Amino acid sequence: MLEACSDESACSESARPDGGGGWIHDARRAMQASGVDFFRPSPLRYWTDFLVSLVAAYTASGVYLTSPLGSWPQLVAFPIAVFWLYRMGSLVHEVCHLGEHEMPLFKAAWNVLGGVMILMPSPFFTRHHRDHHSQRYYGTPQDPEYAANMVQGGNLASVLGYALKIMAMPILVFLRFLLVPLTFITPGVREWTLRRASALTFNRRYERRLTAADRRAILAAEIPCFFRALLIPLLVILGLNPWTRIPLLYALAVATVALNHMRFLADHHCEGDGAPSNMESHIADSCNFTTNDPLTLLFFPFSIRYHALHHLFPSLPYHNLKPAHEHLMAALPADSPYRSLERPGWWSVARRAIFGGSPSAC
Repeated sequence: MLEACSDESACSESARPDGGGGWIHDARRAMQASGVDFFRPSPLRYWTDFLVSLVAAYTASGVYLTSPLGSWPQLVAFPIAVFWLYRMGSLVHEVCHLGEHEMPLFKAAWNVLGGVMILMPSPFFTRHHRDHHSQRYYGTPQDPEYAANMVQGGNLASVLGYALKIMAMPILVFLRFLLVPLTFITPGVREWTLRRASALTFNRRYERRLTAADRRAILAAEIPCFFRALLIPLLVILGLNPWTRIPLLYALAVATVALNHMRFLADHHCEGDGAPSNMESHIADSCNFTTNDPLTLLFFPFSIRYHALHHLFPSLPYHNLKPAHEHLMAALPADSPYRSLERPGWWSVARRAIFGGSPSAC
């Protein structure tokens, strides 16, 4: 349900590390020779992480939204709600990387119970995230998730612009779903909306490729999200919720979006020149964070801090990233470039994305 890509072979284009250097083939052989099926997802782990995150997020959000304005329960509940909403929302990444026929009930449950409620259904993420993994798009000006396309390190105006985009995104997403009926005014408006306003990305140069499955998935997500968005002002107008509910929801959304886009700053080094890269340079441009410092743990939930490994093997379930990384570190030779992908922590890379500087500054 609500899956944005029905052509499994096309969707997995980015999962094939063809054209990489010998060390990439060594890594693939090491994974194959491990005797462990690192690529098998654990439904129990997925469901447990999702349900725990969902219950914690909605419970804390309920306390935050219903407590007296400025009261200590509200102030305490706010960061807890933001953390768990971010954690629950991050699972859209795992929904995206599950195979077309893998865990369909989980994907449907995540969308119905989570994605629609926070206005982030998986069809608005899956296609552009897979484009980010694709050699055709990775590191180019059309890459929808490459930090260099969103912020220029050391440029104060660009950094402030990035902050303003974070603040504007919840409003734009809300209006995107609230105005769904208007997108059908003319075929041209509908087509522009599908191609340019149906991906959760800051990169406005990105134009979404559309298949028939994409169109169906977007429509299936738009309908419940329209009613969800409509319900927010409607309950205030009817007097069932106080007017303060809207700014309180906005604060939750901005804080959650901010966590996600702080993570973007350290997924990759962004050292490309904008031209398509081969697989070897693609992986070398990515980061593995193996430390457990607080900021790294905060911004990278579900072990996605092994981000270079994730780009090397996109179908690795999140719960197997750490053991797979440990296996590769033990199996690969001492001079393998894979070992050089480790970074001390989120800030070691993010500071360059914010303040600029040479790679050696890491």
